[in-house]
Amino acid sequence: MNKRNRFILILAVLGVCLYALWPSISWYFRVSEEDQKVALYSLEKIRDYSVAQAVKDVKALEQLARTNSGDVLPSEYAWLEKKARENYKLFGRECPKQLTVSQVVLSFGFGRAADTEEQKKAKASSIEAELVDAFQTRYREAILKNKNYYQNAVKLGLDLAGGVSVIIKADLDAVVAAANTEGNVLQAETVEALKAKAMDHAIESLTSRIDRFGLTEPVIRKQGDDHIYIEIPGNGQADAMRTIVQGKGILNFRIVDDEASQNFSTLYHTNQVTFDENGNLSDPSVIPEDCEVLGYYVKDAYGLDQFADYLVVKKDIALEGKYVKSAMISSDKMGKTGVDFTLDAEGAQIFADVTAKNTKKRLAIVSDNKIKSAPVIKNPIPGGQVRVDGFGIEEAQNLQKVLETAWLDVPLEVESQQVVGATLGAISIKQGLWALVIGLAAIMVFMLFFYKGAGINAVVAQILNLYILFSVLSAFNLTLTLPSIAGMILTIGMAVDANVIIFERIKEELYLGKDRKSAVVGGFDNAFWSIMDSNITTFIAALFLSVLGTGAIQGFAVSLAIGVASSVFTALFVSRLIFDFGTDVMHSSKVSISWRIK
Repeated sequence: MNKRNRFILILAVLGVCLYALWPSISWYFRVSEEDQKVALYSLEKIRDYSVAQAVKDVKALEQLARTNSGDVLPSEYAWLEKKARENYKLFGRECPKQLTVSQVVLSFGFGRAADTEEQKKAKASSIEAELVDAFQTRYREAILKNKNYYQNAVKLGLDLAGGVSVIIKADLDAVVAAANTEGNVLQAETVEALKAKAMDHAIESLTSRIDRFGLTEPVIRKQGDDHIYIEIPGNGQADAMRTIVQGKGILNFRIVDDEASQNFSTLYHTNQVTFDENGNLSDPSVIPEDCEVLGYYVKDAYGLDQFADYLVVKKDIALEGKYVKSAMISSDKMGKTGVDFTLDAEGAQIFADVTAKNTKKRLAIVSDNKIKSAPVIKNPIPGGQVRVDGFGIEEAQNLQKVLETAWLDVPLEVESQQVVGATLGAISIKQGLWALVIGLAAIMVFMLFFYKGAGINAVVAQILNLYILFSVLSAFNLTLTLPSIAGMILTIGMAVDANVIIFERIKEELYLGKDRKSAVVGGFDNAFWSIMDSNITTFIAALFLSVLGTGAIQGFAVSLAIGVASSVFTALFVSRLIFDFGTDVMHSSKVSISWRIK
């Protein structure tokens, strides 16, 4: 490979590494500690925080508009001024060159009349609501952006960050046993597909429950065939874990009592009906005895279930979710998105009877005691082929997921739980970093002293080696643990071996009386296979350790394998380019590589 191609390759690798490392750089160096804390909230807490901060900021802005209405909008509200100018343009009004605080606030009320006192109050309420929504959107986007940085950054393991780790066993045999009804024994391929779907559902359910309990950003991944590994950073999470694991997400269909729902809604919104601390009606007589009240939820901008209203549904289950065989998203001839699902033979007969008796009524799709959809039964539906339409694509995808998996009752059991204190983690980080810095510094001093000017090549190669190593860790969202740091330190020591071999080969060529260019070319050519042989064997050992090992062994092996690959690249490409730069650009005729060679 010529110098130009080598230079382009190195630039490309460094560029890709920067792209992969950018989330880690942003998270650890550009996001403040306070913003990191907020970004690690669960989605539920992020939503609550965004709303609270938005309301607080709007109140402050309104106070500023009342006391200093003619002042220019402060610089921290520059983004809001941009939205105000958009409002002026949208409603065809001439926008002043310099907007005042009062003009910015009032721009959010364009389009609403304010002739009567009642209209003025409605307009003021509308302005406040739109401002709160604008501020909330700004907070949400900023926090979720930081959260995305965290999700794509190198994460600290529990031995460094502290927290709780839990291993949960999913009883997949119980799921299969429930599906193997009399006279309907599942085939092997179907069993495997059912187990895979049950595991996916269990992981999704646990993620949802952790968010609902307000815990911080979790690491949840499948471990083996029937185990789930969870890491939750921070203290005080251990007691909540067993509560989280106990939840269930069973799917069923209920008939909505529209008349009772309307009566209940009227009473509820006039504060004539309330719930006690356990969520039960204070006065159960406000609804029929055969009914109960459930919340109707839609997905919000955070991807969370957002309460929309209450509906009164029959206590008797019209159809259980276990009869759903499959569900898929489709569009009709008019382009409307809907969800088609198929019932088995028994479910088809039950559903046909239910829809025949309840035509023109609504059918609530209930998952985890939440109503996810309530479509109207337009006609009796025989045959087990059902379509529910009137959704956006995201709503349809959510409903499809509910129909396919929410009925799966996957028994979960906590097998092991370990708590690590954050104080110990902070000490470990400090010690690990010192070991890394001291080891790197010692090797650099040795190379500079023993190989003189050529030692600079080794120093640059070592720095880029660590840069590439961290980039790969970030690209694959790998976790940094104490064993990983140990693997890095070992990599630093081993990585310099390639430079040593190359330098010694170059010295041999110089002893033969060759000039700089010939000695460098001969040194790299003669050292190539020696470097490859030694590093390939190390890489194979690290690869087997990473595949067969678990926990600390795996973390050590992964960082070692990445380090071996990056050290070969830096030694053969980066170091070679530096030598060529000295020869062809700096026009050096000698090599500063030994005290004995002048």
